Amino acid sequence: MKYILAVVLASAAFAQTESVKDRAWGLLADSLEDKNPDTRLQAVQSMGLIGAHEPYLSALEAMLDDKDVQVRVAAVQSLLDIKDKNTAPALKKALADPVPEVSFAAAKALYVLKDPDGEEALLSILAKELKTSSSFITKQVRDSLRLLQTPKPLMMLAIKTGVGFAPVPGLGEGISSLQGILSDPGMSGRAATALLLAPEKDPRVEAALIDCLDDKEGSVRAAGCHGLALRNKKSLEEKLIPLLDDKKPAVRLRAAAGCLRLESIPVPVRKPAPAKTVAPAKK
Repeated sequence: MKYILAVVLASAAFAQTESVKDRAWGLLADSLEDKNPDTRLQAVQSMGLIGAHEPYLSALEAMLDDKDVQVRVAAVQSLLDIKDKNTAPALKKALADPVPEVSFAAAKALYVLKDPDGEEALLSILAKELKTSSSFITKQVRDSLRLLQTPKPLMMLAIKTGVGFAPVPGLGEGISSLQGILSDPGMSGRAATALLLAPEKDPRVEAALIDCLDDKEGSVRAAGCHGLALRNKKSLEEKLIPLLDDKKPAVRLRAAAGCLRLESIPVPVRKPAPAKTVAPAKK
């Protein structure tokens, strides 16, 4: 009877897990096809949290053909976050992008991956054979249309915070997701603080990140999802599931990516305790 009950409970848990996985991926997949470029941007940035798993990797690579420049740049950054050499062919394709910001991002990504094409492209830039940015007028128009502002102090915080996480093979570093949160003009100081402290192993930080999920500020909730996902604790997935219904795309998409990331982490198998030896009775 106990065995049957255990099988039933295990099957129910598996069904719930599959449901969460399908729901999370459905949210991201729909957002990748959204008409609003900012929604697609948030989805692409969030996918840097997942890692080199299919069908997520192929979907992210396909976003290199998005009509929006910022989305394509974010796709390059998220592919770099994954730190997988199998992304090199897609990044080499991005090297030929007609917009300099995209091709320059691809060159830097390939260089970080130690691909020789990246170094060659950067050397060409150094020799003034390639441009690293569009003309002032084109860039000014593009930025005004998107209303995207990224203050320099926040970008410095993004760089400093991003290197705080130890890379995990097969999982993304989440730098693109981090920069997306920091580029929000309405980002609060509490969100920045959550991102800054997120790499700390102190259990009080984890508790604070969980508290962030209930904050009234969307940027704080997004930061909480981001930070909890990068802690790589499968047990934290249940904290992210309610955020799949959040009204803010930046929040629910990071929650979705976080769920998919934590789904890919194997549950540690506990070794059975060694049997106690009983000393022979004295005669």
